[in-house]
Amino acid sequence: MTVISNEPTSNESTEPSRSLWTNLRFVRMFIAYSLATFGDWFDALAIQVMVAYRWGADPLIIALIPVCMAVPGILLGSVAGALADRLHKVKIMLLCDVITVGLTIAILFAPSPLWLLPLLALRAMMGVFHVPAQQALTRQVVAEEHLFQASSLNGFVNQCSKVAGPLLGAVILAFFSPQICILINACTRLLSGAVLWPLRRLMEKPEPVEPDGSTADARDIPESLFTQWQQGWRFIQSSRTVLSTMLFGCFGLMAILMIDYQFTTLFREIKPGNESLLGWLGSSGGAGAIAIILLLNRLPRIGYGWGLGGGYLFIGAGIAALGWIGPQTPEIWVLMWGLCIGVGNGLFMVTLNYLLQKETPPAYVGRVFGIQNSLFSVVLVVAPLAGGALIRVAGPSPTFQYIGLATLVIGLAGILLQRILWEAKPPLLSEAKETIPQESV
Repeated sequence: MTVISNEPTSNESTEPSRSLWTNLRFVRMFIAYSLATFGDWFDALAIQVMVAYRWGADPLIIALIPVCMAVPGILLGSVAGALADRLHKVKIMLLCDVITVGLTIAILFAPSPLWLLPLLALRAMMGVFHVPAQQALTRQVVAEEHLFQASSLNGFVNQCSKVAGPLLGAVILAFFSPQICILINACTRLLSGAVLWPLRRLMEKPEPVEPDGSTADARDIPESLFTQWQQGWRFIQSSRTVLSTMLFGCFGLMAILMIDYQFTTLFREIKPGNESLLGWLGSSGGAGAIAIILLLNRLPRIGYGWGLGGGYLFIGAGIAALGWIGPQTPEIWVLMWGLCIGVGNGLFMVTLNYLLQKETPPAYVGRVFGIQNSLFSVVLVVAPLAGGALIRVAGPSPTFQYIGLATLVIGLAGILLQRILWEAKPPLLSEAKETIPQESV
């Protein structure tokens, strides 16, 4: 495993502490992640409102937003994962934050989708390099028994941002322009880099690890980037649990992402003139995710199939129900089905991240998350275009109904076939956080 040392050298990453909060390196990473995620949700809402309502873009143009953001992941995701296992992770994250600030400011002055889309693609490229570096660093600085809590905390702050970001963003949009929300993202990303700055002196001493988790001879010649990239793919192919998770995730995301960026299209038809409804939906979804994450942190165990399949089942039910909402339906039902989608999202994402962290040797975490990013990015290109075309043919409401039911069926299949897909019995969650006070999350 890669051992990280500071001045003076410590054993934070290898010696369990009584509480995750005593790990100051993780605390800095957590604060930086919180700032960046909070800003991103301001940004995401503002961009969708600007394109759908202010520019009146066609559904296919709206579908191009996630496509442009996915292309960098397809081209560079697995390479970025290999680089995260090879290079200094904090410096990668800092560089990505700085470039993201510049690109976000450039988005402020985008006059049309033709200018906006390439800027979003370039900014998404920074995320392609940032995520594997963060996941690999988390795996190294956090003790084994704290991994689940670290994953839960990251998921918790992400879902809190989904509540606070769209809610406050909707308030700001009611009085100001979307550009104010975009500027907030630039500021929070700048603060994120400032929080990470003291960690730039972390010294990494790579210790080669074989796919089975055994330590390689330190005298071996350092491997090339291409060799490490190949090893990442070989590890996934050799791990039934990880491979099943990747494939199952792709099938479910294919259905979900067909309408992920089309909520504005649906609301524009059934609730015209209510630009803030998208923000309320996002906030209710975040609230549902927070609730399920808090519950997960108190359960002794959850099976991978129940977490991943159950997540898709809740998401599918919520999406299908939104498809049956009409102009006269009280808006409270939008919030209720948003809660349902949020519960599914929180259940799926926490289980996914914990599974990949737990089932992957430390030296391979960056590569595995990078390859996952590449595979999911392929889906992110194909699915929105197919969803946009389907909406033009069938209409928003029927499309939401069909896709919601398909997602629900995929989730049910994951639950019923979990013994086949995930052979490994998941460890007790309490084993991953037995020394953590429950109220700390």
